[in-house]
Amino acid sequence: MTTNVGTVDRALRILVGLALLAFAGFSGSDYWWAGLLGIVPLLTAAMGFCPAYTLLGMSTCPLAPKK
Repeated sequence: MTTNVGTVDRALRILVGLALLAFAGFSGSDYWWAGLLGIVPLLTAAMGFCPAYTLLGMSTCPLAPKK
């Protein structure tokens, strides 16, 4: 797996992931389970790899090899 998630992208993914997990934990809504989707951006930020970017041929990492 080649890194395709840049620094700013990682930071945004972490913020979004934490916000979604906070919603899951503290909302009291019937849709709390939707907040569990926050796991996905946290994992992609931790790995530095986004499978969707690969499918779309994208990269936000400035050090990633160009095609």
